[in-house]
Amino acid sequence: MTEANEKSSNYDKDSLSLAGAVAMGTGVMIGAGIFALTGQVAELAGKWFPLAFLSAAIVASFSAYSYVKMSNAHPSAGGIAMYLKKAYGKGTMTAASALLMYFSMVINESLVARTFGTYTLQLFEVDKDSWLVPLLGVCLLVFAFFVNILSNKFIQTFSFFMAFIKIGGVALLALGGLWASGISFASSPTTDADAGGFLGAVALAILAYKGFTTITNSGGEITQPHKNVGRAIIISISLCLVLYLLVTVAVGSSLSVSEIVQAKDYALAEAARPAFGQFGLWFTVVFAIIATVSGVIASAFAVSRMLAMLTEMELVPHRHFGMPGDIQTHTLVYTIVIAMVLTVFFDLSRIASLGAIFYIIMDIAVHWGVFRHLRREIEANALILMTAIVMDVIVLGAFLIVKAQSDLLVIFAAIIGLSVIFLGEKLFLSHQKSSEA
Repeated sequence: MTEANEKSSNYDKDSLSLAGAVAMGTGVMIGAGIFALTGQVAELAGKWFPLAFLSAAIVASFSAYSYVKMSNAHPSAGGIAMYLKKAYGKGTMTAASALLMYFSMVINESLVARTFGTYTLQLFEVDKDSWLVPLLGVCLLVFAFFVNILSNKFIQTFSFFMAFIKIGGVALLALGGLWASGISFASSPTTDADAGGFLGAVALAILAYKGFTTITNSGGEITQPHKNVGRAIIISISLCLVLYLLVTVAVGSSLSVSEIVQAKDYALAEAARPAFGQFGLWFTVVFAIIATVSGVIASAFAVSRMLAMLTEMELVPHRHFGMPGDIQTHTLVYTIVIAMVLTVFFDLSRIASLGAIFYIIMDIAVHWGVFRHLRREIEANALILMTAIVMDVIVLGAFLIVKAQSDLLVIFAAIIGLSVIFLGEKLFLSHQKSSEA
C-alpha cells in the first residue's frame, strides 16, 4: 500500500439525508443521555435533576450556534477539526482541541458500551459490578466495527430505523410512567442540591446533547450540507430535549432521588418497576439495548471520520500497521480499540466525568476561535458567542470543584490527559516542521 493510499479517505458525498443525519445525532445523544446519565445527574442535582437537563439544553443550544454558523459556511467531513483549523491555523491549538473532541467522543462510546452491559444484565439479575458488564460492552464495540465497515446507506438506514424505534419506545415508557404515577415527585426535601452541585449536574447533562457534534463530522456526506447540517443539529437537540424532560419527570415520579442514585447505572429500568412491574423492566431494557447499540454505531461512524480528517491535515501521526483498506478503516480500528480499553478499565461515573471535561474545554476553544477570528466572515453574533463561552466556563468550573471534593482521581486523569495531548501535539508538529525544513 502506498503512502498516498494510507493517508486517503473515501467520503461518500450526498450519501446521508437530513433524516439520516438527525437519526445519527439523536442516536448518539439518546444512548448516552438518558440511559447512562440520568442517575449520575440526579446524584448531583437532587430533585432538580430534570431542570439540570433543561439547563444543559440551553447551554447546548448556545453552543450549537457556533457549529451551525460554521457548518452553513464550511460543511466538511472533518467537522470540528476543519472549523478549528480555519480559526487557529495548522498548529497545536487546532490539533490538541480536535483531539479533545475525538477523545470525548471515544469516551462517550465506552460510556454507552458499559451502559449496554449494565442494562442487558438487568434481565438476568446479575450484579452491576460483574465482569460481564465490560465484556458485553466490548462485544457491542466489535459489532459496531463490523457495521461501520459497511456502506453509508446501510448505516443511515440502520440508524434511522433504530432511532425511530427507540424514540417512540422511550416516549411511550415515559408517558406510561407519568400516567401511572400521576406526575407526583417521590423526592424528599432532603435531596436538595446546592448551586455548585446543580451546575456540576448541568456539566454532566451536557453530554446528553453533545451528540449533535457528530453531525458536523459528517458534513461532507450530507445532502445540501450548507442547509441540512444546521437543520439536523437544531432538530436533534429539540427532539432530545422533549424526550429527556418526559423521561426525567417520569423517573422522578416513580422513584425518590435516593432510589435513583442507588440504581444510577440502570435508573430507568428501576423506575419502570413501580409503574409496569416486571414487564416494564423488560420493556426498558430492550429499548436501552436498541439505544446503546445505535448510539455506539453512530458515534464510531462520525469520530472515525474526524480522525481521518486530522490525519489528512497532517495534524496527527498515522501508522497502518499492515492493515488493508483506506484511512477511515484504520481510524475506525483505532477508535474501537481505545473505546474497548476504557470500557474495561473505567466505571461509568469516571468515564462520564472525563468526557464532560474534555468536551467543554474543546467547546470553549471552538467558540473563542470563531469569536476571535471568524465571526465577521460567517456573520456570527458576538454576544451569543461570548454567552456560550461564559456558560461553559461556569459549568466546567463548578464541575471541577465538585469532582475535586469527591473524586480527585478524575481531576488527575484529566490533567494528565490534557498534558499528554497538548505536549504530544506540540512535539509532533515541531518534528514535522523540522522534517520539512
